[in-house]
Amino acid sequence: MGLKKLLFLISIFYITNAPAQNVAVKKPVLVGERIVQFIPEGFDKSKTPSLILKEEPRSKGTMPKDWSLIPGFVVNGNKASAYLKLSGDISLYGGGEVTGPLLRNGKLIKLWNTDTGAYGVEEGKRLYQSHPWVMGVRRDGTAFGIIFDTSWKSELYTNSDEIRLNTEGALFRVFIIDRESPQAVLKGLAELTGTIEMPPLWSLGYHQCRFSYGTEKRVLEIADTFRAKSIPCDVIWMDIDYMDGYRVFTFHPQNFPNPSALNNKLHNKGFRAVYMIDPGVKVDKNYSVYQSGSEKDIWVKKPDGTEYHGKVWPGDCAFPDFTSPKARKWWSGLYQDFLAKGIDGVWNDMNEPAINDSELPQEQRLGTMPYETMHKGGGNLPAGPHLLYHNAYGRLMVEASRDGIMAANPDKRPFLLTRANLLGGQRYAATWTGDNMASWEHLKLSVPMSITLGLSGQPFSGPDIGGFLNNTSGDLWANWLGFGVFMPFVRGHACAGTNDKEPWAFGEAIENTSRIALERRYRLIPYIYTLFQNAATTGIPVMAPVFFSNPKDLTLRNEEQAFLLGENLLVIPAFAKNPSLPSGIWEDLSLVGGDLQDKYQAKLKVRGGSIIPTGKIIQNTTENSFDPLTLVVCPDEQGNAVGKLYTDAGDGWGFKKGDYNLMTFSAKKDGNTISITMSAKDGNGKAENKIEKINAEVLLKGKIYKGTGTLKEGVQVHIQ
Repeated sequence: MGLKKLLFLISIFYITNAPAQNVAVKKPVLVGERIVQFIPEGFDKSKTPSLILKEEPRSKGTMPKDWSLIPGFVVNGNKASAYLKLSGDISLYGGGEVTGPLLRNGKLIKLWNTDTGAYGVEEGKRLYQSHPWVMGVRRDGTAFGIIFDTSWKSELYTNSDEIRLNTEGALFRVFIIDRESPQAVLKGLAELTGTIEMPPLWSLGYHQCRFSYGTEKRVLEIADTFRAKSIPCDVIWMDIDYMDGYRVFTFHPQNFPNPSALNNKLHNKGFRAVYMIDPGVKVDKNYSVYQSGSEKDIWVKKPDGTEYHGKVWPGDCAFPDFTSPKARKWWSGLYQDFLAKGIDGVWNDMNEPAINDSELPQEQRLGTMPYETMHKGGGNLPAGPHLLYHNAYGRLMVEASRDGIMAANPDKRPFLLTRANLLGGQRYAATWTGDNMASWEHLKLSVPMSITLGLSGQPFSGPDIGGFLNNTSGDLWANWLGFGVFMPFVRGHACAGTNDKEPWAFGEAIENTSRIALERRYRLIPYIYTLFQNAATTGIPVMAPVFFSNPKDLTLRNEEQAFLLGENLLVIPAFAKNPSLPSGIWEDLSLVGGDLQDKYQAKLKVRGGSIIPTGKIIQNTTENSFDPLTLVVCPDEQGNAVGKLYTDAGDGWGFKKGDYNLMTFSAKKDGNTISITMSAKDGNGKAENKIEKINAEVLLKGKIYKGTGTLKEGVQVHIQ
């Protein structure tokens, strides 16, 4: 053995077996209202760049004198950790996309984005996204949050006495938010990591997908059946079989010979079309995308400088190195001609990135690029190994995709869905909870998973309703859709080889149940759109845990069957057994004839003191939902209530120039009369062009009192 090799092995042994060393912290800096940044001595941005923050925070002074949440940092060899010691009775939440319960005390999450089809429901299963973030709620309802600002492969421990992140990489920064409520903490998270952009209105409707609707003819059959059966739907999805041999940005010459004509037909029927794009580009010298990428030298390279190839759907694939600005710009440019064919939205999948390495011995399989594979970086990103950039690969891909969609259709709001992402990636794409299964366990799991994503900065999420893998029964479908229509993202999806999972696929009775459920969703779109505007502005989730109604009520802390839609609507799925529900006034809400009698429909309850804006039943969002507008009023003990309604064009960017309406409606009781008026209005939109007649429904002690009026004059409802 040569001397150099011997010295190298000795150094590796020393690093690996070196004792853990505590690392001092530089002077903490206040970077927002009760948000403090902690930087360990020796932190180097060239080893751990931030891919989580929306921008570099600025100092706003020194740490408050009453601050008690001080993290510690440790280095063990070349692996850094950070921890926060806890005392008292604290409920822990967060960690993003994770299986297991809503309440995260005593749990472990492995943060390493992984293609985990048919994932189990056991606690801490490694999934497609990484959110190194934890929120703690104290007994008195005050709360704090901690961001571990790193994308290195990690493990996140949420023990009752300590929150700890152990990484396999270099030192990183920590940000701690300490505020008066969990909602205020989530606003702080949004201040650091950003919010979603306001989505197009159509994306809040129902989405129908299958792997795959294999021909243009079949796609149109699905669309026509929705309209013939009067089942509301806005979007049809194209999975990978629309492509020519799974080559991204191509179309199958026989099965999808004219995508422009197909999309135009869908548009004429009131549908939008979303198409999948994966990161793997087939290695084929006759394929223009591979040719172009090779000419521009944008592929990920192996340590020896040759192209890295991994097997995905097309076989051997090359992968864009999204750490490189040149590669991101090239990728963005591919969307110009693609979207010109009338495509409305994009689905980025397999972007962990997922690699099929099943031909390797079990102990050598990684499911992704080898850890030592280098990414070249550029701009504000340093060169670094896949061990650093793996968890950010999908996040960088959707940034590039979104840039390309914006450039291709600058006057439209992008809709982009991604499987892989990183904390902060909500700025670029919505998400779904991956390849779940048609099972009661996954049905129940879908509630805490989507709540937890909302508590981790991502308000636009939902599961594959009915379950993606395995056959779905009518009973399972109806139960899932019965509450799934009240989740932020609502899509039915099915894997190849499984039974049909459209709303009419299970017989006439379940078809009617499905119609009722989706009509309830569409009646609530004015309210849901208003919640999305609030999420885009503040970071407050659309779908929230029940304890948000009263953070001091300890009996609500681990409720994960029922959930809140906004502040004012309580959703209790039909499967829920003895859920813990908030105290106070909560009146039952009926939206569609027969919804209270249908055993599959979730129960809806309106909070006392609130007003819920609802529309009429429509088949898709191109129809005017506001003619008439119905205000559901649930008075408090004094007979008063308040609620908001946000409207704009539903697409485009006019709202950024004031072309919107944010209306506040107030209800006041005087004797036996409740008067409902528009008490305030922001924005320069012409609300009266959409809203002429107003109906009011006052829910009071189990009874409904009705009245009509106009936006200008208001409504008076007489109660007995």
